[in-house]
Amino acid sequence: MDSLIETFHIDIKLLIAQMINFAIVLSVLYFFALKPLMKTMQDRTKKIEKSLKNAVEIDEKKEELEKEYKVTLAKAKGEANEIIKKAVVQSEEKSKKMIEKAKNDIGQIINEEKAKLQNEKQQILEEIKNDMVDLVTLSLEKILEKKIDSKEDMDIIKQSIK
Repeated sequence: MDSLIETFHIDIKLLIAQMINFAIVLSVLYFFALKPLMKTMQDRTKKIEKSLKNAVEIDEKKEELEKEYKVTLAKAKGEANEIIKKAVVQSEEKSKKMIEKAKNDIGQIINEEKAKLQNEKQQILEEIKNDMVDLVTLSLEKILEKKIDSKEDMDIIKQSIK
């Protein structure tokens, strides 16, 4: 081994000093660079894992909320359809009631107008009777004033008719 050391000009003291220096540099790098870097990388890995876990949870919650939204939407549509059906039924009932009321009102108006016409008819008939009585009395007065033969009687009748 001595010959090997002499051939390559290796100094043992220098080699041991370099090994000590290397160990010191390695330990300084380990404690001041590698250890904090590893800690930072582990923290970052934990944050990324936590973020991925949160993302999965958020996706699950999103899917759950979408399902709830769809269920709620379907329920709301069903309720809206029921309300619309009820409104249609109520409007049909109201229209029927309004038609019935209109028919009743029209019937009352027709009955009232018939009664008015009957009253007017009665009044007109009474007026005609009164006028006839007056005419008959006038014609009798004229007839009684003078003596009438059958020819004059016919003329008076014809004039009365006209």
